[in-house]
Amino acid sequence: MDLFDFDESRKTVYVLDTETTGLKLAPTDVVVDIGICEVNLHRGTVKDVYSEVVGYDVDSWNEYRRKAWIFDNSDITLDMVRNGKPLEKVCREVLDIVGGKNVTAYNTDYDLRGFLYREPWDLKGEFIECTDIMKAATDVCKIKSEFYNAYRYPKLDYAYAKILKGEDPAGIHGKQEHRALSDARMASHLMISMHRSRDYRL
Repeated sequence: MDLFDFDESRKTVYVLDTETTGLKLAPTDVVVDIGICEVNLHRGTVKDVYSEVVGYDVDSWNEYRRKAWIFDNSDITLDMVRNGKPLEKVCREVLDIVGGKNVTAYNTDYDLRGFLYREPWDLKGEFIECTDIMKAATDVCKIKSEFYNAYRYPKLDYAYAKILKGEDPAGIHGKQEHRALSDARMASHLMISMHRSRDYRL
């Protein structure tokens, strides 16, 4: 799809991000933080619309989850998860926001197919999945792979710095926070920049 000639409603995209307990995907891992931004590609605007730490009974978790990378590399703590909003309520609130809308992420294979399309979220078919921002950035960043005849997927902070050429509309001040809303904001501004240069299309 090309958004340049679309009506206003179809120029709005919801960019989400999750922080999780690991890379093994659901059900071994779980989402502990979710953030959503509303992007108007025509106007080039980004609005924060949702941010929530997801609550679980962390005392019943095994050591693998309790010692997850995210707890050492962000300001998310086990106590924040212990006292977070119940998972079922977060699922309902997220669906209320993205249901029937254009939705994407920086690595949809991970955020969507790895978690949000699976139980307990079950969001597959509830919204229109748009082009993966990471995959669009891959063709712009052109990081050569040492092992394959293809470009490597760029990490979010790398793509953000390279494509935005040092500008910082997401306000990260040179350091990725590894919080869902902040990362969604970075991905949103990255998408806007690529859309303006016609490197991103839905």
